Amino acid sequence: MQRHRVMISAAVVAAAIGFVPTAAQAADQPAQRQGSAAAAMDSAKAAAAKAAVFHSPAERTIRRSTSASTSTSTSGKAAAPQAAGATDAAKGNAGLAVDLRASATSAHGFSLASQITTTAGAPVKVDIDWGDGRTDTEHVTGSKLLTSKHTFTELGKHQVKVTLTDQDNKVTATNSVEVQSLGSKFTPHAPTRLLDTRSGVGGSNRPVGPYGVARVKVGGNSGIPADATAVALNLTVVSPRSGGHITAYPSGTEQPTTSNVNFVAGQTVPNMTIVPVGADGYVELANRSYGDVDLVADVTGYFSRSASAGGYTSLDPFRIADSRTGQGTWGQVAGQSTFSLQVAGNGAIPASGVTAVALNVTATAPRGAGHLTVFPTGQEAPNTSNVNFKAGQTIANSVIVPVGPDGRINVRNGAWDPADVIVDVVGYYSPGSKASYIPTTPTRLHDSREYEFPVQGQDFRWLPLADGDPTITAYVLNTTVTDPQGSGHLTVAPDPYTWAQRENGAPKPTPPNSSNLNWTKGETVPNLVQASTGTTGVIDFWNRGWDPTHLVVDMFGFYDKS
Repeated sequence: MQRHRVMISAAVVAAAIGFVPTAAQAADQPAQRQGSAAAAMDSAKAAAAKAAVFHSPAERTIRRSTSASTSTSTSGKAAAPQAAGATDAAKGNAGLAVDLRASATSAHGFSLASQITTTAGAPVKVDIDWGDGRTDTEHVTGSKLLTSKHTFTELGKHQVKVTLTDQDNKVTATNSVEVQSLGSKFTPHAPTRLLDTRSGVGGSNRPVGPYGVARVKVGGNSGIPADATAVALNLTVVSPRSGGHITAYPSGTEQPTTSNVNFVAGQTVPNMTIVPVGADGYVELANRSYGDVDLVADVTGYFSRSASAGGYTSLDPFRIADSRTGQGTWGQVAGQSTFSLQVAGNGAIPASGVTAVALNVTATAPRGAGHLTVFPTGQEAPNTSNVNFKAGQTIANSVIVPVGPDGRINVRNGAWDPADVIVDVVGYYSPGSKASYIPTTPTRLHDSREYEFPVQGQDFRWLPLADGDPTITAYVLNTTVTDPQGSGHLTVAPDPYTWAQRENGAPKPTPPNSSNLNWTKGETVPNLVQASTGTTGVIDFWNRGWDPTHLVVDMFGFYDKS
């Protein structure tokens, strides 16, 4: 695993400490304070890899005489009926066996440790059948630990078989282990409501009590397969009685300390989340507040190891609609009306093969309360919501939406009054996209409150998250702005400079014309960000307001193309 560090811009340190340091000094101060963030990221990735270790002990080795047809296990017991007249295979090199331990190293990759045991000094041929039509052959003399690496073309389960052949003693020994890929890919799902505690959808018609937990059935529900590994949910908090936050996590695991949706009393606020599915098919939503809260959960897709699922391609954020300027639609979107947007072939998105698109959708200057719903063309508007707003509010939410058969999506203003709408693209899913998703233990990477350095107005914080690892194309993050001293918006984008260049005083880059979350003074606002690592692995978090604000960044997973 690569070691990662979290850095903040030199301008922030200089302003806070009251002197003008060199670039190296600017990096050292916060790096020391944020050393735990680097360890947290490595720990989260290591935990993901540890969950994908597969073992077949040497005792399962099947030995076979090549001069007859009897098979035995290493215990000497017959493993399977053989032809009549067979001789005992244990006569030649009776200790020949192999212990297999396969460990996931990437979305598609594995490292196979073959511990070979032999009681004879004769050379042994080692044949590794990876179960995908490809094989490797090695030769050893004596007992040895043999390490082999392999990358599968397809995700899913593979039966890896290792056969040892001792020609001098006329015996073979075979063991096999089933492995399952660490990565998973995305299948879009028609926007569907899985939970609504107000109406009883999902099994409960009562609010979630203080520090209570709501369970959402995902695997095996509404056409989602039982073996889904993660799910894309739009979570909406409705009329909470006190301030707090919601934490989403897989059933059967420890409740993390991260947050997905932050709220104050009486607020209705949505947020997108990508959360692993528990072994029992459930996701749990913890109400971390002192009051009751109603919860709504809408699914727009799921991750699995299905061969028909699509990978992810991250993009530098770009805008495809802004009703204020006439881009994509003209003027404010009337209440109870819908407009469509061409996605396929727009900008860096290919003209064909796209199954879903990752967006950031913003409602601004609405004349009344309501919500926006984003859905594929060719379908009726679903009974779901992506962005909820009140009159005059500017609010954004991350959206993953299937693309219609004509390559377009619809955006509906469910309010009775007009509102401006902004749509930014951050990536897309397609069968031809290489990156697959690897969920991690929810991990806090950055919290500016810990070292009392808020992000200054028109400044940025840079995190070299994928430094030294070009196979990671994007991170799934939850960004939260808290205690802002004025209004503004956050822009998350890849940095054009490497970690080393930025440490050595690289110039301030120009942020793109996109936004990930919007806030007003004093608000705490979260939003999911599928942050591209660009060409350098460094990600910038821009405070586009004029006043300082604190920034919290939590990691939930990443996309890996290896």
